[in-house]
Amino acid sequence: MVHVLSSRILLHPTDPERSRTFYGEQLGLAVYREFGTGSERGTVYFLGGGFLEVSGRARTPPDPAVRLWMQVPDVAAAQEELTAAGVPIVRPAVKEPWGLVEMWIADPDGTPIVLVEVPAGHPLRYRPGT
Repeated sequence: MVHVLSSRILLHPTDPERSRTFYGEQLGLAVYREFGTGSERGTVYFLGGGFLEVSGRARTPPDPAVRLWMQVPDVAAAQEELTAAGVPIVRPAVKEPWGLVEMWIADPDGTPIVLVEVPAGHPLRYRPGT
């Protein structure tokens, strides 16, 4: 069995500076570490229980099948904050039939990002033995 110590999502954007502005300034993700120098440096952001690494440069945007799922405490508040920061909302917050509240945005290369609120009483909040 594999013993995983840490994990991260790797994105190779078409414009690294634009992506760092989006993730670091507009979304406000905290920087875990940076490596390298100049515009081609890599930046690793805290992403809840994981990490997001923006590094390298791609000639074409990532495959649209790649998506980021980010749980937030309050999707409506996140929508207001992101709108104020100039982030276009692809789909406003909606309570889905499966009970989650979801809002969709996209990074500068079009990578879909869903911000998810898990309401009180939803099965995802259930922890056996609690």
